[in-house]
Amino acid sequence: MDFFANSSKQKHFVLVHGAGHGAWCWYKLKPLLESTGQRVTAIDLSASGINTKSLDEIHTLHDYAEPLMEFMAAVPPDQKVILVGHSFGGYCLALAMEHFPEKISIAVFVAAFMPDTIHDASYVGNQFAERFPAEDMLDTEYFVYGSSEEPRTVMSVGPKFLEINAYQLCSMEDLELAKLLVRPTHTLNQHFPKANKFSADKYGSVQRAYIICSQDRTFLTSFQHWLVENIGATEVREIKEADHMAMLSKPQELCKYLLDIANKVHLS
Repeated sequence: MDFFANSSKQKHFVLVHGAGHGAWCWYKLKPLLESTGQRVTAIDLSASGINTKSLDEIHTLHDYAEPLMEFMAAVPPDQKVILVGHSFGGYCLALAMEHFPEKISIAVFVAAFMPDTIHDASYVGNQFAERFPAEDMLDTEYFVYGSSEEPRTVMSVGPKFLEINAYQLCSMEDLELAKLLVRPTHTLNQHFPKANKFSADKYGSVQRAYIICSQDRTFLTSFQHWLVENIGATEVREIKEADHMAMLSKPQELCKYLLDIANKVHLS
């Protein structure tokens, strides 16, 4: 299949999952977008979903986002995609925006980290940690391994956290699917302070949209609003009655907003 053989009116959405998840979490949204004639690609990031890389092979954000970066490198120079990132996937969107700004018509952050161009990448993560009490991580576990020169932290999200803080408005079947498929993932806490800041002339040049999930217990609504206020967005939408997993709890509403944002960019 040629991912890039599309018509002038057809838009190409590239879906990027959050921490521990995979392309599987878009299984409701992908056919909804495709039913309107859009092209949709859902990416499995490194050591996520069915990607065969191990956590030992991930040292940096670029390592983690490598499947997305390889995909973006293959986008023809005369075409643009619409990036959609969820939760931790917002960092991967930012990396793609930094390296391929000319290939992205807009980046849509769905209850996702959205870095700025002033601080290093750890800044928004630290702001999240200040607003989200450690005890609310419930049965999520953290493991530090590697050498003293290069320690690495792995996060394993627990089933209780999924049920109470991420999937509370999703169906029982979607929750059970997550319990079966969510994988441990790197937090990249040690990498982010050393990484280059995202630049205003590349990352900052790409249009950004933000979709707020009003009943999110992972990314509190106040934190999502703060992310928007911190760097700004050309379009902001809010999905009522959506938990952190809006693509599963409110897929029709998310689809509508994505199409609306895409059409606005197309017309501008």
